[in-house]
Amino acid sequence: MSEKYKIRDQDRLYFVTFAVVDWVDVFTRREYKDMIVESLKFCQKEKGLIINGWRLMSNHIHLIAGRKADIKIEDIIRDFKKFTSVSICRAIENNRNESRREWMPDIFRKEASKSRKHQNYCFWQDSYHPIVLDTNKRMDQKLDYIHENPVKEGIVFSAEDYVYSSASDYAGGRGLLPIDFIE
Repeated sequence: MSEKYKIRDQDRLYFVTFAVVDWVDVFTRREYKDMIVESLKFCQKEKGLIINGWRLMSNHIHLIAGRKADIKIEDIIRDFKKFTSVSICRAIENNRNESRREWMPDIFRKEASKSRKHQNYCFWQDSYHPIVLDTNKRMDQKLDYIHENPVKEGIVFSAEDYVYSSASDYAGGRGLLPIDFIE
């Protein structure tokens, strides 16, 4: 990771992005999206991850996140990425109804063969480019970006209608994940 993109202050909020290698559209199936949601819930409950905003798209996820425990943010991210990488790759291979199971695992294996740190699969791109949210303007900008992206992509007409996002929480509803609101 470059010097520019490092978590330097564990007590700050960060905007982070995790993208699937080669931008493969894995998260078009509900079961894989739900695995991400459950993994994030686990990190919130067991590792002290704070989520202030989030959105899952077909091939990447954005978070505004921090921590409330002693575990470093980058360690929470590492564990999340490692667990979801293995569990989603297994789910793809074992899903008899998955029409893409013939070619997706090959992409993840090929990426792993290029890496010294991945053995069988490389599901996520290595970087996650943490951007410190050190001003209210930057926080608002990133939260708006997270929520409005599905609208700009033509997936929904209104941000709060996108299920795999915190937009419904900010609109007064209740989303899939517990959210610590940005005030």
